[in-house]
Amino acid sequence: MTDEKPRVIIIPPKPELQQTAAVTKQLRVAAYCRVSTKEEEQASSYEAQCEYYTDKIMSNKEWTMAGIFADEGITGTSTKKRTEFLRMIRQCKQKKIDLILTKSIQRFARNTLDCINYTRILRQLGIGVLFEKENINSLPADSEFMITMYGAMAQSESESISGNIRRGRQMHAKVGTLKVPCYRLYGYEKDADGKFRVIPEQAEIVRELYKRYESGASLRNLQDWLEENQIKTVLGESKWTTTAIKGILTNEKYCGDVLLQKTFRTDVISKKVIKNVGQMAQYYMPDHHEAIVSREQYNAVKAEMARRSALRSPSKTAVTGRSCYTSKYALSDRLVCGECGTLYRRCTWTSLGRKYPVWRCTSRLNYGTKYCRDSPTIKEEPLQNAILAAINSVMSDKPALLDRIKNAVSLELLPVQGQTMSLADIEHRLVQLDEQFQQLLAEAVDAEDKEACNTQFAEILAEQTTLKKQKEAILQSSMDADRVCTRMKQAEETIENAAPTITEWNENAVRQIVERVTVLSADEVLVRIKSGAEIKQTINR
Repeated sequence: MTDEKPRVIIIPPKPELQQTAAVTKQLRVAAYCRVSTKEEEQASSYEAQCEYYTDKIMSNKEWTMAGIFADEGITGTSTKKRTEFLRMIRQCKQKKIDLILTKSIQRFARNTLDCINYTRILRQLGIGVLFEKENINSLPADSEFMITMYGAMAQSESESISGNIRRGRQMHAKVGTLKVPCYRLYGYEKDADGKFRVIPEQAEIVRELYKRYESGASLRNLQDWLEENQIKTVLGESKWTTTAIKGILTNEKYCGDVLLQKTFRTDVISKKVIKNVGQMAQYYMPDHHEAIVSREQYNAVKAEMARRSALRSPSKTAVTGRSCYTSKYALSDRLVCGECGTLYRRCTWTSLGRKYPVWRCTSRLNYGTKYCRDSPTIKEEPLQNAILAAINSVMSDKPALLDRIKNAVSLELLPVQGQTMSLADIEHRLVQLDEQFQQLLAEAVDAEDKEACNTQFAEILAEQTTLKKQKEAILQSSMDADRVCTRMKQAEETIENAAPTITEWNENAVRQIVERVTVLSADEVLVRIKSGAEIKQTINR
């Protein structure tokens, strides 16, 4: 090594680059605006925000416009449906934005988690969010505490508003003043006073759907009928779905009633809607408006739907002995094996080159003779003739059959055994017990004998529990009585309207009259009519 100084060559800067480096680069600034509803006042606020930020960005020489991102009529509790917000975040990730302006943390997000998450993502990209109302820039690390605090306040405000709206709706529902919407309700519209009004043309379609379903038509049959007749949906579309048809058949509004709070949202953030099966109170308003179908017909369709559902196997591959409902054959859900109780199934056999239908026990088909050894296979034509003969033997004496129906009603509507108090007596006594409880509660504060007070409390509570059980039993008995009356009335109408003699097999007629057919042997069946009458009939093979 030597003591000489190192040799250094200086490369001078380029003059043109020195000048450009001195020029300050303009920040690409974007603005985010949001209003939660599409009402007129909110719409003017939305337009004002867009105009304000356009003017503010364009009037600043150090800024250049990177876009105005605005969501109109969108909630701030979730970013899933805020398309403009998500587009802004994508452009930030593409390095097209340097700074975001927004009115406040409430406008940016009412969800604390979303607010923190997105400000962190933008901070990592070197992009700040300037909240004007709170005067906070999200770039400094110490700003996160303030953003979290204000974000939590915004979320709490949303939850409070949501709770107030929900409680307000419940209070209106309790007194029957809640406005019931009929938007997208086929067969109804609202008049100038906001009351339900029947649309005659659509009401006829609804009645026909109920009539056909009760007569045995499936949802798919009803869909085909509607589309073949070019009947439009409530939205004017020509294509129907079985879900829409089922909605018409199960909606209590068509019999003039309204059930409120069928569903509810779990929370204001996720907004997940779940079915109310007892988690919250429901409010039922009978005779709220003009009915399209009778309550008896509505209940009959509901019962028929439940009956068909009970027949359904849990899966297509499960071997259960149950058969899915079919509208093609009335016996598919009525013909039962007398030995094992399993439904029969229609099959096609071939003999000497000739095909003919037969009915066989489903258990025999699935398991052989393991569970059902002696159930016979029955040809369809002799079976149908035997069932028709049984029906005609009953139809020949309609007055006697109607007497049987009335006797069945009187037997099924016997009063509940062991009930000595009426429903009004129970209600009156419960009010008295509640008053005694409150009085005892006030006296117990200064009472010396606490043990005696506890004993009296226990006695009151025990009597209240017993009375509530009695009340529940009476109400259940009343509901059962209504169902029995409806079923018997339908059977009576079916018998009265039926022809004296049925000469040809008709699937719908058999479905209306026959409740069950039990195969006793290869030569005999037991036919149970819906009135309750049972006829043993020989099969002439």
